[in-house]
Amino acid sequence: MLLVIAGFVLTLVAHILARFLGQYFPRLPVIVIAMFIVLALLWLVRWPYDHYMQQVDQLFRHLLGYVTVALAIPLAAIRLDDVPLKALVGLFVFATLTSVAIPMGLAYAVHLSSPTVLAFATRAVTTPIALNIATLIHAPLAMASLIVILSGLVGAALSPLILRHLNDERAAGLALGLAAHAIGTVQAWQRGPVAGRYAAFGMAVNGILTAIWLPLLFLNLF
Repeated sequence: MLLVIAGFVLTLVAHILARFLGQYFPRLPVIVIAMFIVLALLWLVRWPYDHYMQQVDQLFRHLLGYVTVALAIPLAAIRLDDVPLKALVGLFVFATLTSVAIPMGLAYAVHLSSPTVLAFATRAVTTPIALNIATLIHAPLAMASLIVILSGLVGAALSPLILRHLNDERAAGLALGLAAHAIGTVQAWQRGPVAGRYAAFGMAVNGILTAIWLPLLFLNLF
């Protein structure tokens, strides 16, 4: 228990330092800064990363579920009165289909193994949903987690460059939420509350849609 508390405190300290340093490096996602701080702190205290993960993994997986549910709070502040709903529905249908088809197609094209190709189906949804989908379609959980995290990191890191000429914070938020899920949502909140709310909205709706149609499709086909 003491090691779990120590791991939690170390991670919390890394998060606080990352938030502080993020003010000087606004183009870097806070979560990327925190990741390197965690690695630096583990090196300083001579704590092997594998041992650290064994202690905190279960705790943070449990907390991640609560964080995902807590997304309902910013979603409640969104007003869709002036949003073209038909276009929004079409966007979500297109996004949820292509976010599965394109990664799986690329993985298949480079001749990756069948389990790995299945893991790529979870690329665009946040980790708790991705792990449940991976379980249902019999994809390797570790590979699914890795793909989700890496895609989120890459999407959030490249977003300042890709979205630099986009002035509509709603569109920027939706793009980050759909393309980079939870990590992109964190990056969207760095842009501002409007982008953050729409990123949470995009991530939540895309996650729900994918969690419904993808397992049903695979369970009926295979």
